[in-house]
Amino acid sequence: MDRLIHTALSGMRASMDSQRVIASNMANANTLGFRAELLDQRPVTIEGQPLEARAMQVARVRGADMVAGEIIETGRNLDVAMATDALMAVQAEDGTEAYTRRGDLSISATGLLVNGEGRPILGDNGPITIPPVGIPGIAPDGTITIADPATPDQPPAEIGRIKLAVWQGSPISKGLDGLFRVEGGGILPTDEAATVQVGALEQSNVKTTKVLVEMIDAQRLFAMRSKVVATAREIDESGAQLMRLG
Repeated sequence: MDRLIHTALSGMRASMDSQRVIASNMANANTLGFRAELLDQRPVTIEGQPLEARAMQVARVRGADMVAGEIIETGRNLDVAMATDALMAVQAEDGTEAYTRRGDLSISATGLLVNGEGRPILGDNGPITIPPVGIPGIAPDGTITIADPATPDQPPAEIGRIKLAVWQGSPISKGLDGLFRVEGGGILPTDEAATVQVGALEQSNVKTTKVLVEMIDAQRLFAMRSKVVATAREIDESGAQLMRLG
């Protein structure tokens, strides 16, 4: 019974972890630029006799699905969607550089360019500040300009460029805040070829129908493993009763 119960309990824990990831993905199905989390489940056998008969189930988040989400046209001059696989650099709450695909930008009360989560957008020289006078604009390469309506004949002044980073080949991980970071610290290099689509936003890449199927499967698997534990208990109680009768 020890083998049966312990392996079933490890499977139940893995099923609970799976349901947490599924619930997080479902809750963020409408979050702009969200990347669905991927769960890795595998049996882990403990070596050594007689322990090799136990195959414990282990589940952990192993990364994120980096497939692009659907791009929706908004027509708003401060909305940007990544036209390539690049990530946009933002400042996290602890002041470090982190990365996201969320591009619903706006100007804060202090003049900082921030996204919908309030994360300051980073340029080559740190957070980008927008002057209080003028009409801001964003070029396809991420360059921020400001046009003075009082002098329409003058070209817009360049005030910075959004850092678009290349992540392929670098070890990155997704945090609980939904931002990507370089594992072990550090920053990603700038992707000079990266471009953005202005007046558009990238949606979450979570496929709700797929997540619903995964949720049903996870619930059924948890119920099956719970039944195994209950069956093991019944067998154990029956065996104890026979020993008393004997």
